[in-house]
Amino acid sequence: MLNFFGICQFVFWTYLSHFAFTTLKDAPVVEKPGEELKWYQRINLGDNKYKNGITFCCFMIGYGILFAVWMFTLRSVRFLILRKGGKSVSFVTYGPFNRNRIMTVPLNCISAEESREMARVQLPIKVRDKALYYVLDMRGEFRNPQLFDYTAGLKRRI
Repeated sequence: MLNFFGICQFVFWTYLSHFAFTTLKDAPVVEKPGEELKWYQRINLGDNKYKNGITFCCFMIGYGILFAVWMFTLRSVRFLILRKGGKSVSFVTYGPFNRNRIMTVPLNCISAEESREMARVQLPIKVRDKALYYVLDMRGEFRNPQLFDYTAGLKRRI
């Protein structure tokens, strides 16, 4: 649902940038002698610098929203699985277009930023050599909470 929102916003802002680029026409400002125009009345939106600036800003807003939404979904953890032997965990995350992504990481390469009891809504988990945090939703089900606390729920130096 969040990806759908991001795609819709991208389409809307891209259309708005196209609309601004194609329909803003050069309309020179006519100044009457002896009359001071307000600052917004002196702006000619059809001038190339304004037209291109509005077009670029609209497109970048749409692309920024799409990027932020996709980064959030790529870092949202769907399942956290402790592998056999207890030496590694697998992160199953959401991917674009309803596909799962699976990443297996050694247990000593992850660190929870807070304990499970202290986290209210989300539990950020840092993975070594990854730029952002993976986010574990606290409304989910912990099948074995004590095992989670002693394995993936520990704060480590990585």
